[in-house]
Amino acid sequence: MGDPKNHAPRIAIPVPHSGDREYAERALPQYENAVRGAGGEPVRIELDLTPAQVMKQIEHCDGVLLPGSRADLDPRKYGAERHEKTAPADAKRDRVDSVLLADAYKLHKPVLGICYGLQSLNVYRSGSLVQDVESAMGDSKGVHSKINHSAGRAVEKAHTVRIEPGSRLAGIVGATKPVAVNSSHHQSADAAGEGLRVVAQCADDGVVEALEGTTPEHFVLAVQWHPERSVHDGPEVAESAHAIFRAFVEAARARRAESNT
Repeated sequence: MGDPKNHAPRIAIPVPHSGDREYAERALPQYENAVRGAGGEPVRIELDLTPAQVMKQIEHCDGVLLPGSRADLDPRKYGAERHEKTAPADAKRDRVDSVLLADAYKLHKPVLGICYGLQSLNVYRSGSLVQDVESAMGDSKGVHSKINHSAGRAVEKAHTVRIEPGSRLAGIVGATKPVAVNSSHHQSADAAGEGLRVVAQCADDGVVEALEGTTPEHFVLAVQWHPERSVHDGPEVAESAHAIFRAFVEAARARRAESNT
């Protein structure tokens, strides 16, 4: 069997959406391949499992990756009235995310959230969301942002993000200037949840683009863009995308080694 400390760290990834299998089967391999490319072993978590079954499956997992989704979080979870552009919630995905996050926070397993995963993490930590970025920009500023945050997978570099100097994320991507990212979302974090802080914003309109945990010894990072889509793009975006997955997987490897000592 060999030394378990030398095995690839196992990364739990919930299926993105319970009601759209075609989307889920198309999206999920991108996350799995990015994890493998960083030296990790993805573990697919189905959404029809009971909490006990999820716990059994993740018992030997070393990290949690929360992927994107076509769903939106139920606004009642953060005390808001539903906006007309808010998509239906996915109760099964929400339940699985909650089990994974509870386990990760209890056992200090590294967490990486991507797009919806950022929003799920933030609401789990009692934060709030902007339900529709375009509408919120018009309501608060009287003008709509020139940035299309819903540009989609076909646009390699939708806008740039300004990363907080000295943050974990800045250390990972080596950012000394705004970083180009893709963009495929219509919601974003509003108030950061407990134990989270904003570490990146869209350089053009201030939309929150990344959160990270405030506990130094626990790797918690979430980005609003999709680095899993960028690992095969041009070097400017691929390098930072790879760096995010490598840092996450290495944190999971370190946590695995620590738990086996």
